[in-house]
Amino acid sequence: MPLRDLALGLGVVAIWALNIIVIKLGVAELPPLLLTTLRFLLVAALLVPFHPVARHQLPFLALLSLTFGTLHFAMLFIGLEQAEAGTGALLVQMGTPFATLLAVLFLKERLGPRRLAGLVLSFAGIVVLAGGPTLPAPLPTALLLVSALGWAISQLLIKQGPNVPPMALAGWVALFATPQVALGSWWFEQGQVVALAEAGWAGWGAVFYTAVMSSILAYGVWYGLLRRHPVNRVVPMVLLVPVLAVGLGVMLLGDGLGPHKLVGGGLVVAGIALIVLRLGPRRTPAEASS
Repeated sequence: MPLRDLALGLGVVAIWALNIIVIKLGVAELPPLLLTTLRFLLVAALLVPFHPVARHQLPFLALLSLTFGTLHFAMLFIGLEQAEAGTGALLVQMGTPFATLLAVLFLKERLGPRRLAGLVLSFAGIVVLAGGPTLPAPLPTALLLVSALGWAISQLLIKQGPNVPPMALAGWVALFATPQVALGSWWFEQGQVVALAEAGWAGWGAVFYTAVMSSILAYGVWYGLLRRHPVNRVVPMVLLVPVLAVGLGVMLLGDGLGPHKLVGGGLVVAGIALIVLRLGPRRTPAEASS
């Protein structure tokens, strides 16, 4: 991979890792579902007018807004309100093992010994994290794992659904998810008007960063890299996201870094590496996309 594209990939990794920190700062000023609603509104406003979709694709996008918009993003924002940034990032990475299990169960994909070992390591890492002091209370832990499950279900839907360009998918999912999450904020949260009036740079910065930097800019660059290079050269960089998120949580938010987080996090990342890394001869971009 040329140095320029490698730098772009690492820049995306840094944006996604910092996104966890930004969400933590944002939910300290804005209720999490309100913050999620504002994020979706901004993404939809910036993308939908420039990325139309066919009418027959709308039901698929509406379904995806439930799993990817509400189940993944809303649960992520709520869970991170009560979890350490690094631990939250590690828990959400369980989306990859969940997606693997769902593909085996519903798409009849072959598991194989390497991916089976990856699943065992990933879940062993969660068990180790559960024995440490940084794991959040049962409810936010469950919400973060549900967020990971929502991501996994969404990946299977995208794999089986119609071919929608990435930016169109992001925009229309955000559009359909906005009223769902807004209704949740109205029903479960209080003081939204006061929070909006009193929000400072952290709250409004989180709206901008999660929408523009993390969703639009980072994903746009990432899909550009996937078009230019084999998947097995690009995707492994994602493994750096939880590692960097843990480090940023320690440096910027004062999160703990004990043996349970180090060992458990290491097992989770190692397990995901076994699942996503493709071993063997290098493939051409055409082979990777086939």
